[in-house]
Amino acid sequence: MTYFVHESAYVDDDVTIGEGTRIWHFSHMLSKSTIGENCRIGQNVMIGPNVSVGDGCKIQNNVSVYEGVTLEDYVFCGPSMVFTNVLNPRSEIPRMDELRPTLVRRGATLGANCTVMCGITVGEYAFVGAGAVVLEDVPDYALVVGVPGRISGWVCSCGHRIEFDEEGGAGSCRECGREYRKAGAIVEAAR
Repeated sequence: MTYFVHESAYVDDDVTIGEGTRIWHFSHMLSKSTIGENCRIGQNVMIGPNVSVGDGCKIQNNVSVYEGVTLEDYVFCGPSMVFTNVLNPRSEIPRMDELRPTLVRRGATLGANCTVMCGITVGEYAFVGAGAVVLEDVPDYALVVGVPGRISGWVCSCGHRIEFDEEGGAGSCRECGREYRKAGAIVEAAR
């Protein structure tokens, strides 16, 4: 075995786990889920059926990644953050045929105790702050905070703020020096 599963964790028979991944205490990986290489799955994490988790993801304690959620490579899910998968759940009305897919793109960070409503796409390297409630798509590199979540700035792929010039077209990260271009709500790395 090229991955580690703590003895208290439970992995269904038809789960695929990549090399170097570590799954910790009291976690459950459900049927037909796929977990990439070099992931860190914290304590009391549930990966739902048919879920795809990319390479290098870190899912902290007490997170449930429900069916319908896809995490691309290098996504960070902070402690106790929440995904949903049905828009209007009722206990007495079965609605599993109404799942709304949620996509978290490469390198995004979802802060502790934030909530991501179903049907949302969180863009590449976006950063959702602790406790935020995400009700709409998040653009690449956006920093989203508050309830409801609102864009309050832009972050570099290294996780630090991007400072844009007065016109807002060119910007850079003071921490690592990467350069970016901004046009409205679209930010992309400069080539």
